[in-house]
Amino acid sequence: MVQTNKHKSGFVALIGRPNVGKSTLMNRLIGQKVAITSAKPQTTRNKIFGIYTEDDMQAVFVDTPGIFKSHSDLDEYMDKASLSALNDVDLVLFMVDAKKAGKGEEYVAGLLKNVEVPVFLVINKIDQVHPNDLLPIIDSYQAVGDFDEFLPISASQGNGVDDLLKTIKDYLPEGPQYYASDEVTDRPEYFVVAEMIREQILRLTGQEVPHSTAVWVEQMNERINGKLQVNATIYVEKDGQKRIIIGKGGAMIKQIGMKSRKEIESLLGEKVNLQLWVKVRHNWRQDPAFLKSIGYDKKDL
Repeated sequence: MVQTNKHKSGFVALIGRPNVGKSTLMNRLIGQKVAITSAKPQTTRNKIFGIYTEDDMQAVFVDTPGIFKSHSDLDEYMDKASLSALNDVDLVLFMVDAKKAGKGEEYVAGLLKNVEVPVFLVINKIDQVHPNDLLPIIDSYQAVGDFDEFLPISASQGNGVDDLLKTIKDYLPEGPQYYASDEVTDRPEYFVVAEMIREQILRLTGQEVPHSTAVWVEQMNERINGKLQVNATIYVEKDGQKRIIIGKGGAMIKQIGMKSRKEIESLLGEKVNLQLWVKVRHNWRQDPAFLKSIGYDKKDL
């Protein structure tokens, strides 16, 4: 009698401080971009599922906003999005930056002590530190948290990612395949498209503007002359921010649109005509009704 391997599946939360590489890791695991990345903190604002499927395993990774002290309704939404991910998962990956450790990391490690599922400490960016530094890093986290595994990786380079996947598979329970094999995220295409536009704003503009920016796709269901028509609105809080987004002679908005369009076409596999508008919505980050209208709904957490 031939013995078959039993199927394993489960939900895996990616938790950590801002800018430690959670989205980079998820994109590496899934094999394509499902979460945007940038060098700026607070890039991820929503929980996003990234679905990794093998013949005998399906791991649904839950990418979350970085945990930090809230200063607005949007910040509070992001923190709740992160912590709510711990309620219904089978495994937690606490990601830290090998180059940085402080009170913020200790705070998150303390929160995770009460979690009833296995918690891995995933030490990212090991390509940027000397190998001899890893053991002291592990010792420092052992002093403040309870972890089932310590896994050094480089999400950007791919170092240690195969070992991470193997260890995840060892810990996941037996279970069904929740999503079809060709699905890579739970988010609709218009959400990912809006995020790709916001990613270019993060990368191309200064420190103040990105966190005051939201993107909402108004239309993405019409094709003209073989091109998908994508109409999106970029919301900012101040007139000066609008001027920065548009740029001198429209140069910045043109660059944002061009780079976004290339990413969107790569995602969708078809030609796109992207139209962008910029609108001022004063203090939108403090407006619960507006936040809900553009996709930041606390009921979804």
